[in-house]
Amino acid sequence: MAKNISEQDIRKAVAEVRHPAIDSTLVDLGMISDVAVKNNKVIVTIAFPVPNVPIRGRIIDSVRKPIADLGVECEIREIIMDEQERGIFLDKEQKNWKGNT
Repeated sequence: MAKNISEQDIRKAVAEVRHPAIDSTLVDLGMISDVAVKNNKVIVTIAFPVPNVPIRGRIIDSVRKPIADLGVECEIREIIMDEQERGIFLDKEQKNWKGNT
């Protein structure tokens, strides 16, 4: 693992990751639920609005890439948004939908 990587460094690295079908970042959509640096590993929790999202792999890969570019090992954890989070996500999705992935 790269030395002196902080949670803030990781948050900055993933801050500009955009959703492939929505004209918003994953952070703006509430999909980056948590970021932690533990035992020389970064753990990022991604909140999906529903189970079995068809572009799940693309989203995970898009989060891993900027972290890997920092030379850091990354573990992705997945959770499902609660009803309130999903409502906010769906509102932003509707406003910023760009279509085909």
